[in-house]
Amino acid sequence: MAQEILTAENFFDQVSQTYAEVRDYIARATITQEKEAMSGTLYYKSPNLLRIDFTSPAEQVLVTDGSKLTVYIPLYRVIMSQALRRRSAGAIPSIASKQGLTLLKRNYSMAFLEGPGRVPLDPDSSLMVTKLKLTWRTNSEGFREMILSVNSQNMICRIDAVTVGYQKIQFNFDDIRINQNIPDARFKYDPPASANVQENFLFEPE
Repeated sequence: MAQEILTAENFFDQVSQTYAEVRDYIARATITQEKEAMSGTLYYKSPNLLRIDFTSPAEQVLVTDGSKLTVYIPLYRVIMSQALRRRSAGAIPSIASKQGLTLLKRNYSMAFLEGPGRVPLDPDSSLMVTKLKLTWRTNSEGFREMILSVNSQNMICRIDAVTVGYQKIQFNFDDIRINQNIPDARFKYDPPASANVQENFLFEPE
């Protein structure tokens, strides 16, 4: 009998199925752009709750309940607040979610970067991953292309992305713990009363 060939789309569907069973997760997250890096603890709860408590920059917080995005920047004592549009609320939580992967399959073409076999995450890394290359179908997406590095548990541990303006951004997810029964209260944030508030810093609400 002929062996079934694993295509990039088939593999992506397997990853999507894994995330379909994820109610919530906690991870150490690092976001690197050019030579600047931000890191902290990420909390995600399906379908649209997200919080990042940053350790670098210290005390910075990003949190959304799906209808409002709040970013506290302690260096400037500023709170950036944004009422989310209905069409943006589903994309805010994370690419690494059931909802995010559904959008990726719809809006990107995909192929294996180095074949279906596992390769080291980095040349000197012991972590073995499968790498998928996603390329946008239209220029309406925020990233021209992405490389998803998927570990043996079918969890995304790294995203290398290229923006519309050809800037490179890397997202790393380490120590991923799924289905931790995170309470909704984790996504409630009371910023310092002394901070200045800037409303709707991304776009005007509908």
